[in-house]
Amino acid sequence: MQPEDSEEFWRHALEIIERLETLPCPVVFAAHALTLTAAFELALGCDIILAARSAKFGLVENVVALTPSMGGPARIAERAGSGRARELVMTGELFGAEQLERWNIVNRVFDDEELPDRALEMARALAKGPTRAHAATKEIVRGYVTDGLARADEILPSVAGALYASEDHRDAVAGFLEHGPRHETPMHGR
Repeated sequence: MQPEDSEEFWRHALEIIERLETLPCPVVFAAHALTLTAAFELALGCDIILAARSAKFGLVENVVALTPSMGGPARIAERAGSGRARELVMTGELFGAEQLERWNIVNRVFDDEELPDRALEMARALAKGPTRAHAATKEIVRGYVTDGLARADEILPSVAGALYASEDHRDAVAGFLEHGPRHETPMHGR
């Protein structure tokens, strides 16, 4: 790739990650094996990263004298701090799922044979849940990540307040009052 072409290429690649982050629904990534470079950066754009115990992760662009260019370093810093971001990127080492769970990069680790079922179970539970509330949570967290606590607090009243007009909120409150906290009132995203 020529330098003049690379900027446009990486701008487009970064747009893919940004689209994942701004989807108005939870996005779950399930890593079952070797998750390197672009695959790892895609995972970092997701809301929740699940991993098989044997999964390994790495940003190994340093072997070709590059740095990860789909937002990986900044997203690792967001999850685990700037020191960990530099370590993962500069060393180019592979890290196990349990190590990255301790560093808050991976959310949960499961035995290898459990991962497919547990990932589907989580995705289904999130999809059945209060999707408008999940979208609001993502918007508030994104406000914090991009512009800090003051921005998150600034947008919270309008973002959270809009949920009170939703059909899901109305139905969930009625279900709670009638059946208690574990009411399982269906959500419809309205």
